[in-house]
Amino acid sequence: MKKVLTILSTLLLLLALGTPVASAAEGESGESGSINPKEIIFEHLGDGYGWEVPFSHSHRIPLPVIVRDYEGGWHVFSSARLMHGGEYDGFKIAEGGEYNGKVVGMQPDGNGGMTEYRPLDLSITKNVAALWISALVVALMAFWLVRWYKRNGMKAPRKGLGAFEVTVAYIYDGVIKPTLGTKAKKFAPYLLTVFFFILTMNLLGLIVIFPGGANLTGNLAVTLVLSIFTFLLTNLFGTKHYWKDIFWPDVPWWLKVPIPMMPIIELFGVFTKPAALTVRLFANMMGGHMIVIVLTLLIFIFTAIGGLAIGGLTTVVSLAFSLFMLLIDTLVSFIQAYVFTMLSTLFISLAQAGGEHGSEAVAEAKDSTGMLRAE
Repeated sequence: MKKVLTILSTLLLLLALGTPVASAAEGESGESGSINPKEIIFEHLGDGYGWEVPFSHSHRIPLPVIVRDYEGGWHVFSSARLMHGGEYDGFKIAEGGEYNGKVVGMQPDGNGGMTEYRPLDLSITKNVAALWISALVVALMAFWLVRWYKRNGMKAPRKGLGAFEVTVAYIYDGVIKPTLGTKAKKFAPYLLTVFFFILTMNLLGLIVIFPGGANLTGNLAVTLVLSIFTFLLTNLFGTKHYWKDIFWPDVPWWLKVPIPMMPIIELFGVFTKPAALTVRLFANMMGGHMIVIVLTLLIFIFTAIGGLAIGGLTTVVSLAFSLFMLLIDTLVSFIQAYVFTMLSTLFISLAQAGGEHGSEAVAEAKDSTGMLRAE
């Protein structure tokens, strides 16, 4: 144990000494005359046409660019051709302006000049590739478990596969089955998939090297699509009693006629539920990533202000807090996947219940999860 602590302390000291020196050297050479925290934060949290290589901003893993120009022609090429301000086939990555960071093309403006336009862009960006990787990881884990039971019957798996199997059982037996009852098997495939998909995206986002580093659940478009899936399942499979409670709820008649106050509120609630799912997951994961980046930026900011001594001290403190935040983010990754799945299960359960059974099902769901009030 002492050896491990010694090694960690040595690495931390080397980072503390090395980072300010590197930053100062860059400042003297003019490569990073001033730090723009906003630009750096959005660069790391946003999407891109290449995958960042650790400890290097000049090298990126290229990804396919697929665009359709204004004449209807398709162009497929590597994003490496557009790096460092490059241009290929009349396309480039815009720097500033309305299309900052996006692939743009040039077309005649009718006055003898050229103007930028945004082509139809179907490129495989970092977020798209990360989505595919996350889906592949979830599928491989599921097929791995299925293959185990086909070969070994009811014998319990061990190690990593055992942990995966325990998690499946925990979500199904602790959340889905108590809430949905006899309807559990109908919706379990979606709910289990969305739990492990969100969890995989969260954990991969905490890894700074390929195939991690993509801030998927901190992307509003990703969380919105996941919420729309829950919205569709909730409402397309809703019972007659569910729709009756929306358009003609059991409240005094003067709340429904002549002004349909309660039906409007209930109908509004149908759309606020997926909105809450979207913002909850997005805000929690985006906030965690942003805190870690800001803590790292403090190293360079204080080094530029106070020199190497202040920079070295700031490095130690920032790295310590960053490691702590990464541990917290790991816990939050599990919690947010669990909460999204739990709330999706509750929303679907409300749409499946009817009459007195509905009240009992909701009460049972609240008691079984124990987290609805906390959230």
